[in-house]
Amino acid sequence: MEDFDRLIDRRNTASLKWDFSKRFTGREGLLPLWVADMDFKAPQEVIEALGRRVEHGVFGYTLEPESYFQAAMSWMLERHGWRLEREWLLPSPGVVPSITLAILAFSQPGDEVILQPPVYYPFARSVERNERTALENPLVLAGDRYRMNLEALERRIGPRTRLAILCSPHNPVGRVWEREELLRFGELCLRRGLIILSDEIHADLVLPGFRHLPLASLSSELAGFTVTFFSATKSFNLAGLGGSLTVIPDPNLRSRFKSMKDRLWTGLANPFSVAAAEAAWRHGGPWLERLLAYIQDNWEFLVGFLAERLPACRVMPLEGTYLAWIDFRGLGLTDRQLKERLLQKAGVWLDEGPMFGAGGSGFQRLNLACPRSTLRKALERIAGALNAKGG
Repeated sequence: MEDFDRLIDRRNTASLKWDFSKRFTGREGLLPLWVADMDFKAPQEVIEALGRRVEHGVFGYTLEPESYFQAAMSWMLERHGWRLEREWLLPSPGVVPSITLAILAFSQPGDEVILQPPVYYPFARSVERNERTALENPLVLAGDRYRMNLEALERRIGPRTRLAILCSPHNPVGRVWEREELLRFGELCLRRGLIILSDEIHADLVLPGFRHLPLASLSSELAGFTVTFFSATKSFNLAGLGGSLTVIPDPNLRSRFKSMKDRLWTGLANPFSVAAAEAAWRHGGPWLERLLAYIQDNWEFLVGFLAERLPACRVMPLEGTYLAWIDFRGLGLTDRQLKERLLQKAGVWLDEGPMFGAGGSGFQRLNLACPRSTLRKALERIAGALNAKGG
């Protein structure tokens, strides 16, 4: 059985998270709790499947076998209650490339794409780098819980608005959207003629007491204008292998997406991605349940630590993802001061809130998918650098 408390040295493995601090921050040796990958080994069944693939020794051009699609369909049905049809599934190199591909397929330069910040920052970059306009409709923070501002969204939609990106579960604020929220959002988009791009890469990473609902599973009407993106990579720490699936029930939208995919020549499958994902979907359920319990415990440790040592700060409730959204505004620091203290004084690398768009100022995103000892060490450093009580 896996030991999530085990420290695994990831340095000198070309790890984006651990080996490139100087390139991105100007400083070496930071303790990294930023980018969303885990410091845990993948499930043993995945490692064994990869080992068998390596032993074969031939790594030529690869296509996804039917068993891969069947494993994904079974996982989605058992885990999320969504019965997929085989023809709906299009293999893709990854979720962010696929969202970018969908932006190209379903809009033109100058068109508007709705975002609901603070939200995963590659969305805005994909929109703007392809000569579309990111139309921000910020989430509303009521007490300690975020909600979608659908009243404002309806007013913002204009004649050039074509798409709306839904982040579900939401990164970085940790919301798992409820049925009524999703239905109201979907009905608004349907009424105004918007195609929804639903990023559901964190679908499996939902904590006890909450349930992820795939938007397109809620009604045939919603399925008709929703493009869903999911992958095994986030759930099972396989991001370096790539690979994802795009789910498009509507044949017209599917044809348009596939046409753009063919134009961009997105390539064939990675043989290791295929082997790993299929093994994860077939055998990774028990590992995932133990992981989620560990993430829950890490989040509770974080909440307790900050309440005692940094009471001016608060952690947003975590419903899904393994990413804690921390409100540092009570310290009275500017974003620049906060960033400098964390990087230069604490030696801890978090993702700074402003990069997630409107509503991110004063916040930082912290990755909880690490051994408890790593989290404790980072928090001790942060408390000391921010002049915490008793620190």
